[in-house]
Amino acid sequence: MSLFYNITGSTGVTVELIAPNQINDITSILLTNVHNTADATVTLFIQDDPTSGATSTYNLIHTVAIPADSSLFLDNPTMFRFPELYGLYITVGSSDTVDVFVNQ
Repeated sequence: MSLFYNITGSTGVTVELIAPNQINDITSILLTNVHNTADATVTLFIQDDPTSGATSTYNLIHTVAIPADSSLFLDNPTMFRFPELYGLYITVGSSDTVDVFVNQ
């Protein structure tokens, strides 16, 4: 099964790709900058959702610039082996548009 997202950035917006406490069998993620002249800045991270409200966040990639009309393919399944209590999230730059394909 694959999940598909079209993410348009705006200040402070985080998009949940995989919710906490869901089974995670991610094998790869493709991030595509659909803008034809500007880089897209992407941060991909995992975060838990404890009842206490104090979250733990760990970055997989942090403020990586994907050139215009280019893609970043993350295909090492071991980097996506995190406990089910964590969800997978993404943020992109405020004027960026990124297509995301999560392969499971």
